Amino acid sequence: MAVKTAKAGLEERWRDILSVHARTMCEIDRVLHPHGLGASDFEVLDILATESPREGDQCRVQNLVGRVHLSQSALSRLIGRLEKDGLVERSVCVEDRRGVWVALTQKGRDLYAEVLPLQREVLERMLDA
Repeated sequence: MAVKTAKAGLEERWRDILSVHARTMCEIDRVLHPHGLGASDFEVLDILATESPREGDQCRVQNLVGRVHLSQSALSRLIGRLEKDGLVERSVCVEDRRGVWVALTQKGRDLYAEVLPLQREVLERMLDA
């Protein structure tokens, strides 16, 4: 009986984590939507802004794969949309033609700075509760 109770508690905690994650992602989507972004878009911009803080800094797409909760193909499509919107630029790695670099554009940096407080406010509100 104790094993069943322990497993039930573990499953309940897991479901609580998933629930908080889902509600938080939905709320981030809601507040960023008027700015043309979703939660996953913001995550890529956020990682690029922190990994590449200066204009012209680049990050390998492969380095984003493990940090964003998307498949490699979904991440590639997302980066393609961000590039189409003028928020990032992609280039091929000269040393390794299979590698792709991605960098924030000035427009991407400006939008990121504008929406960062919105995303952080959602995190504070949802995760402090």
